Amino acid sequence: MVEYKDTLLMPKTDFPMRGNLPANEPKIQEKWDEIDINALVNKRTEGRPHFVLHDGPPYANGDLHIGHALNKVLKDMINRHRSMTGYHVPYVPGWDTHGLPIEQALTNKGVNRKEMTVAEFRELCKQYAYEQISNQKSQFKRLGVRGDWENPYITLVPEFEARQIEVFGRMAERGYIYKGLKPVYWSPSSESALAEAEIEYKDIKSPSIYVSFEIKDSKGVVPQDAKFIIWTTTPWTIPANLGITVNAEITYVVVQVNDNKYIIAKDLLETVSTAIEWESYEVIQELKGEQLEYIVAKHPIYGRDSLIMLGDHVTTDAGTGCVHTAPGHGEDDFNVGKKYGLEVLSPVNDQGCYTNEAPGFEGLFYDDANKVITEKLKEVDALEKLTFIKHSYPHDWRTKKPVIYRATPQWFCSVEAFRDQLLQAIHDTSFTPAWGETRLFNMIRDRGDWCISRQRAWGVPIPVFYAESGEEIITPETISHVSKLFREHGSNIWFQREAKDLLPEGFTHPGSPNGRFSKENDIMDVWFDSGSTHQGVLVERGMKYPADLYLEGSDQYRGWFNSSLITSVAINGHAPYKGLLSHGFVLDGDGRKMSKSLGNVILPQKVMDQYGADILRLWVASVDYTSDVRISLDMLKQISEVYRKIRNTLRFLHGNLQDYNNDTDRVAYEELREMDQYMYMRLQDVLKQVRTAYDQYEFANVYHVINNFVAVELSAFYLDIAKDVVYIEGADNKARRAMQTVMYDTLLTLLKVLTPILPHTTDELWSYLGAEEVSVQLTDFPEVDVRDNFTDLRAKWNKVIDLRDEVLKALEEARNAKVIGKSLEAKVLIYADKEVVDIINDEAVNFAQISIVSQLQVAGGKNDAPENALVLDKTSIVVEKATGEKCERCWSYSETVGQHAKHPSLCVRCADVVEKYYI
Repeated sequence: MVEYKDTLLMPKTDFPMRGNLPANEPKIQEKWDEIDINALVNKRTEGRPHFVLHDGPPYANGDLHIGHALNKVLKDMINRHRSMTGYHVPYVPGWDTHGLPIEQALTNKGVNRKEMTVAEFRELCKQYAYEQISNQKSQFKRLGVRGDWENPYITLVPEFEARQIEVFGRMAERGYIYKGLKPVYWSPSSESALAEAEIEYKDIKSPSIYVSFEIKDSKGVVPQDAKFIIWTTTPWTIPANLGITVNAEITYVVVQVNDNKYIIAKDLLETVSTAIEWESYEVIQELKGEQLEYIVAKHPIYGRDSLIMLGDHVTTDAGTGCVHTAPGHGEDDFNVGKKYGLEVLSPVNDQGCYTNEAPGFEGLFYDDANKVITEKLKEVDALEKLTFIKHSYPHDWRTKKPVIYRATPQWFCSVEAFRDQLLQAIHDTSFTPAWGETRLFNMIRDRGDWCISRQRAWGVPIPVFYAESGEEIITPETISHVSKLFREHGSNIWFQREAKDLLPEGFTHPGSPNGRFSKENDIMDVWFDSGSTHQGVLVERGMKYPADLYLEGSDQYRGWFNSSLITSVAINGHAPYKGLLSHGFVLDGDGRKMSKSLGNVILPQKVMDQYGADILRLWVASVDYTSDVRISLDMLKQISEVYRKIRNTLRFLHGNLQDYNNDTDRVAYEELREMDQYMYMRLQDVLKQVRTAYDQYEFANVYHVINNFVAVELSAFYLDIAKDVVYIEGADNKARRAMQTVMYDTLLTLLKVLTPILPHTTDELWSYLGAEEVSVQLTDFPEVDVRDNFTDLRAKWNKVIDLRDEVLKALEEARNAKVIGKSLEAKVLIYADKEVVDIINDEAVNFAQISIVSQLQVAGGKNDAPENALVLDKTSIVVEKATGEKCERCWSYSETVGQHAKHPSLCVRCADVVEKYYI
């Protein structure tokens, strides 16, 4: 006796329904390591055009945060896609390893650097860096990021440092490197100069003071007893004042206030009078700023000359129009002071305390001096008004403490010397998003020279020697020699040997008649390290330069994008990248910045422990990364539901191919039924959309296109309809093989196009296919099939789908009214006009089957519909209970149930299948 349920060809697959990703992904990654998947992929793609995404180095300190995950997964999706679409994609991950955070980490661990030599301390820094690299590497690999993890680039290795020295030397040879006394961002907390990229802004409360300067020599232009009024929020810079700057084009006034006469900008008169609380005033003179040039005022505390100068940076946006000028503590101040021959006075030491150049304030920390100086100004009757304001102020991004502008001898890269070339290189670069070009262009256009020296121990030394005369020595010969020494011994040799032992053998210099030399003790800004990677990695390893793409967070327009551009253009005249792609920051679900204090931090490792790396990767693919993105546990739950739908659809496809052999069972396209041709066409549409989206780095489009295709067109349409064929018909039935052919193409296409996003899942299922390739990563995306008949097919089946939607709507109404339960219980009567009737009666469509109802017929024209019909756009529909009996095997209702003598509980169709295949 045949059990009819055993005659159904139900799906069979060992691919599990539940992914159990946290447990299974590490096993898959172990397999990748065993077969060295990265090497296999690169071997397969040898000879193809190269595509190089150059990795921006994360800093080797601490666990990965969610921003790291976003960044590395984006890179991995791009690399995986390119290696499956015609390119050879060598990817070398890297790390930035020098700088203050590692020094600070060791100090926090109890290391006392004063008890050891610089070389010994640097060795501890190196060990710490390698520990951090090991930790971060395992976390990056856990994300499923593919690359040359056994041979990454590290900025502390000798060959990299040697290349960096060469970059410095070539820039010096072109005249772009110089030493100068200029105001730079100085961090007292780090005791070092900082680059603009190392600055962040925070709101602080500062004193706001109006100070009057008496006139020493009015040049007969203004009353001798008048006073200039300046405004500043940094009283601590008053001891360094050497002048007052006005704008030549601005109109100034001399105002009488009681017994005093003051000089301020006319446009600011009302603002100042209100702020200082003048009860009344009288304008007694009006003149242009240019007339005030070279008047001499007196420093309110020290009585020395304070020269009146002209400067375009003076505006009437705020203040008094008379700008307190301290050349040692501001860039504009420095520039105007240089023009007028003022000295550069900076009476503050490395720790931020006053020197003896500020009599009366020696030893005071600059911030503590604000109050003392303000009191002194009040004492000498120069303080016109004191209030407090909240404003944005620069801070050290590592110590989170305020920085100051301070003039110190530093090494600089002269951006001004080749700014036009830099701006041209930006125009020659493609940007994603497009606004990145404007952002980087404006930054380079407006930036000052780059301060590249740091007063720290852990970094690449600035390879400069000094002669006895004090003359700086940077020659191609010395640079080449130091580079070779670093390549052989590492940069620590700079601190282990005397200067003479670091110079070429027999080196002489006219400035050192006694053969004595000294060396520079400063190290390079770490942005010079990472900014040199185009040489230390791409050129050093024989990779493509310029790279096709640099991809980092939007903060790197002022960081790595910027420093890399400067060094590359300086030595080679072009950008190190053909394209720049930037992403936003990761915020919590409410759009807030993540912080431990708020308790809203989501760590990648915890996400992977709970959900798996593929869920995190799917989240990355789902967001518009070009702006700031949000993540929360609720969002991850939603993503995991999308993943579950994708996985189960792949599983269903695989399960229904258990008896299908593509070599022997494939049905040619021309012999497919129209519905199968339509789905094949839609698969090509999806493939084309996905390939285009990947090409344009629009991963959210990939996500949405695939998700919609899986959920709507496969699950809710084709695969739902397919059950009536692939379960019910005989194994080699033509219609069944046709559907399996489309399922096979759909499965392989989805597996391949999902691999850049879900590599663990696709490789897991690939292992069940018995394919020749050991991994889906060793295959290419299929090419898009474009056929002549797709246009007509699309037009026809768009109408079919629209009509089907009307039937489904009627079925839902009937279900809600308890007329039917499942759709197979329904008989559908359609009232429609001829154009619609022709589609419904088209045998190539099989409308009852695609509607998943037992019976469907045209009952008349649309105007013939009874009152109980559901009136829709193209049809009027009545849904009734299907007639006949329910077939025990296919569950459809049919008048033919009971007609077959041997199988009375089956419809004729099922009875024929059972007789042919199972009796």
